Amino acid sequence: MNRVIAQRDLRNQNAQILAAVEAGASFVVTRNGTPVAELRPLTRGRRLFVSRADIAASAAAGPRIDAAAFRRDLDTAIDQGLVRE
Repeated sequence: MNRVIAQRDLRNQNAQILAAVEAGASFVVTRNGTPVAELRPLTRGRRLFVSRADIAASAAAGPRIDAAAFRRDLDTAIDQGLVRE
């Protein structure tokens, strides 16, 4: 459940409120009695760091690409000549 706090309380009790948010609490911030913002913990959906071992495992499980055949296909599909206007 969201606790309602005034903007003034957020300013004066910043450290305590952020500690409560880190602990899982949510707040609705009001200005002149009107709700203007919600302060809640971030959800950790994805990792910010991917290890070298995870990248290597993903690459090993992926499809094999023949570099020479890929280059030939690109050269066939794309005219790489210079065009003068």
